[in-house]
Amino acid sequence: MYKKGNIAIFAIIMIATILLAVFSTPWVVKNTNLGLDLKGGFEVLYEVQPLEDGDVIDESAMNATVRAINNRINVLGVSEPDVRIEENNRIRVQLAGVSNQNEAREVISSTAQLTFRDVDDNVLLDGKDLAPRGAALSYDQQGQPVVELTLQSADQFGEVTSEISQRPAPENRLVIWLDYEEGDTYEEEIQKENSKIVSDASVNGPILSDKAIISGGGIDAESGQRLADILNAGALPVKLDEIYSTSVSAQFGQDALEETVFAASIGIIAVFIFMLFFYRLPGLVSIITLVLYINLIMLFFNGINAVLTLPGIAALVLGVGMAVDANIITAERIKDELRSGKSVLSAFRAGNRRSLSTIIDANLTTLISAAVLFYFGQSSVKGFAVMLMISIGMTFISNVFISRYLMHLLVSSRLFDKRKGWFGVKESEIREL
Repeated sequence: MYKKGNIAIFAIIMIATILLAVFSTPWVVKNTNLGLDLKGGFEVLYEVQPLEDGDVIDESAMNATVRAINNRINVLGVSEPDVRIEENNRIRVQLAGVSNQNEAREVISSTAQLTFRDVDDNVLLDGKDLAPRGAALSYDQQGQPVVELTLQSADQFGEVTSEISQRPAPENRLVIWLDYEEGDTYEEEIQKENSKIVSDASVNGPILSDKAIISGGGIDAESGQRLADILNAGALPVKLDEIYSTSVSAQFGQDALEETVFAASIGIIAVFIFMLFFYRLPGLVSIITLVLYINLIMLFFNGINAVLTLPGIAALVLGVGMAVDANIITAERIKDELRSGKSVLSAFRAGNRRSLSTIIDANLTTLISAAVLFYFGQSSVKGFAVMLMISIGMTFISNVFISRYLMHLLVSSRLFDKRKGWFGVKESEIREL
């Protein structure tokens, strides 16, 4: 007597899986965060150096630098930036979708150390004396762009400008420096075309206000706004030395995505055909669970806001191969049991029991390898490892437990008791007990 209910449940699960694949695909495509190798963008690796002699590059300094870089990236308007510490003294920055590399470099790596000095290069005020978000783009009476600075203490600024104003000209100048370095001098720097001196206004009397102006020097609306944003983001507590950078054009990234997805699709379809041809009914179950596997893995990947890269797609395809391997091991064990003359139900139970330990061992060793890659790898290698570990987890959910449940529905329906050929076994191969 056939158990038609089992066949009905199997049919419902198969239809639900197909509908999930059809309707979830547009959402997955729209919401997947693409890495710069697929979307185009800019990647740079910095080595962190002390800003001054005696400074220590410890965990606190590295974390503070990452926070400052993230604040600056907000100036660029980049979504989903990836800023992470590597090897204790390196920081890798990946900015997908960035087209202007020079602007990105300037915004990220400029130390933006603001100091107010006299003509003898003595520090009078520094960036710490700025009010929170105390820099803003403004315009003077002639309509020229300037950067207006708001200081925390009007009294302190009044004292500084009072002292400067008492000096004879031309020594009565309040010099505003950006990124002053040891050895720099006012006399030499003021002669340079791209000077780090952004203002050297004469002070003829005390300025009883908390306002200061950066003007001239070729400041326009765009550069003035960028300078204000950098100052508001805060100065970097360290110096960043660029040791590696790369960029991918948006068109190249799009082409790479289309070609990779096409190649992956061909590979997955070839796997489907292979499974159906050699393993018949177990092959059909494998196809259903593989479709479910791919959808689950992409939904989970989006759920943790991970970034998909070319190595990530490669890991996904590799995961499909590993998931198929789990099904092949089980199917081959079932075929061995059927050849020995056992019934379909007995062969199914014995095949599952014999294959489980092999599947666990194979996936466990791969999981260990992926964990090692994640721990010691850099950049895209980590992305590959993350996708591979997710794939292994989803393999157990979809292609071990779900696959076995679907096969159990079919086998226990008793519809295939006399149809051992549907499992890829020829009648001539079966030994009579």
